[in-house]
Amino acid sequence: MASKVMDLIYWKDTERTGMVLTGIVVGLLSLFQLSVISVLATVSLAVMCFTISVRIYYQVLYILNWGDGEHPFKSYLDMDISFTGEEADLYMQKAIVMALSAVESLKGLCFVKNLLESIKLLVLVYLVTYLGELCNGLTLLIIGIIAVFSLPLFYRQRQEQVDSVIAKIQANIDNFKDTLRRLAHGGGPPPDSTPGGAKPKAQ
Repeated sequence: MASKVMDLIYWKDTERTGMVLTGIVVGLLSLFQLSVISVLATVSLAVMCFTISVRIYYQVLYILNWGDGEHPFKSYLDMDISFTGEEADLYMQKAIVMALSAVESLKGLCFVKNLLESIKLLVLVYLVTYLGELCNGLTLLIIGIIAVFSLPLFYRQRQEQVDSVIAKIQANIDNFKDTLRRLAHGGGPPPDSTPGGAKPKAQ
């Protein structure tokens, strides 16, 4: 299943990926005008009309001896999507561990376990309030879906250039963090990181 998802994301089958991406984006865009129930009911109706029509068409071909009578959706019916008991337990344990880890992180941020990290969260939440004024969650979801189907392929094609830009950005972020740390500890020049370098004098 994971390999099929990766094939979709990296456009291994252009036609299939295009159909999936178009269907998802059109479905999400329709939510701007219609309710979720209406969209789900309409999509389900369209899918059922298509599959029943194809099934009847293949059956007619078989009756007229123009086909082999094979079920048109046999590959999908034979697809194994079940989990064994051990696999279900493993996924459940992973989900519980991830949920508890997220709760633990949020607890530390909300109750200021680390002042710098909590300030970062405060700034992020403040910026999100401005983002909420510009667009809603559905818009962000559509942008996220498009990004999932475009950014990995773009990164694979332009990996060296992207890595170079990311390294420069990370260096600037590290310098900014170092400045904040020094200000939080009373300022002063950064320590000499070279071997045998002189340490800053105590005040």
